[in-house]
Amino acid sequence: MYEWIKALHVIAVISWLAGMLYLPRLFVYHCNAEMGSKQSETFKVMERRLLRAIINPAMMVTWLAGLYLVWAGGWYKSGWFHAKFLLVLILSGVHGLFARWMKDFAADRNTHSQRFYRIINEVPTLLMIGIVILVIVKPF
Repeated sequence: MYEWIKALHVIAVISWLAGMLYLPRLFVYHCNAEMGSKQSETFKVMERRLLRAIINPAMMVTWLAGLYLVWAGGWYKSGWFHAKFLLVLILSGVHGLFARWMKDFAADRNTHSQRFYRIINEVPTLLMIGIVILVIVKPF
């Protein structure tokens, strides 16, 4: 059963991160759309559907499967896991920020620039790199 849960976890992580990398790109393009325009309204729908249909469920499955793997594998005793857990907590916080910014766009209250979203788009990538290195290399 462990290997099946691990496969489910990897699939969920890939889905979660794909969404986390795409949503801020939508924000970049949404910044260019005039408030109330058809284009802006289309971005609102795309952002909401991406978050609710892909990113949120993928994060929940990632967490549930991951917690099972930690418990079943006894990984909670490992130093590398503690570092990974911290990075996953940070990624979850970034997820929360993305959800808040999506709500700001939905209410036509965005206060951030394209440049801001281009920079913030790199945060999930950096966290992913750290998480993958910790899981594969297990440096400590």
